Amino acid sequence: MAELHFFTGTMDSGKSTLALQTNHNHAARGRVGRIFTTHDRSGTATVSSRLGLTHEALEVESDFDFWRYVVDTLTRGGRIDYLICDEAQFYSADQIDQLAKIVDELQIDVFAFGILTDFRSILFPGSARLVELADRMNVLQVEALCWCGKRATHNARTENGAMVVEGEVIVVGDVEQADEPPADVAYEVLCRQHFRRRLTADRAKAVSLAPEPLPFG
Repeated sequence: MAELHFFTGTMDSGKSTLALQTNHNHAARGRVGRIFTTHDRSGTATVSSRLGLTHEALEVESDFDFWRYVVDTLTRGGRIDYLICDEAQFYSADQIDQLAKIVDELQIDVFAFGILTDFRSILFPGSARLVELADRMNVLQVEALCWCGKRATHNARTENGAMVVEGEVIVVGDVEQADEPPADVAYEVLCRQHFRRRLTADRAKAVSLAPEPLPFG
């Protein structure tokens, strides 16, 4: 029986790497699939892993219809055994419903990968619908870490190193690297404590380097 799988975790937990590995494993067994993504960090219709792995993909625009695409492909004599859907948090609730229909009506496996919440700690519509509909929900076991060393649970957006909680939900960026200067807009994973305190790695470093006040007398 086909199933709708949802793999989730914070940024930098290996979702895109797992998506590419899943595709490789199924293709190696002679199965034929399609890979989809949207708003990938590369800026192109490509599934890209931070480990350097990439694979061409089909871009999911806001008006893309998964059901129509699959039915049209099958009608023309094409073959589809499974779908890989990366960055699924950005899909609409209707598009997730289409994926569920593909599983139920056409018996095609769907493997969706995405983060649960945005930089405001609010569920993405696509992820919320996947939680509601998925046959299997899998939390990735590769733990991303906050700068303090604790397990990261929240995705934070930074501007010049300072955390922000307002603005457009979709702004493509990448996770900050410790050996690179901060970007104008970037993303960072934090534990809940430091997300609540808005204490990013840059801010924590600035606080630790601040001179202590001189004693009186």
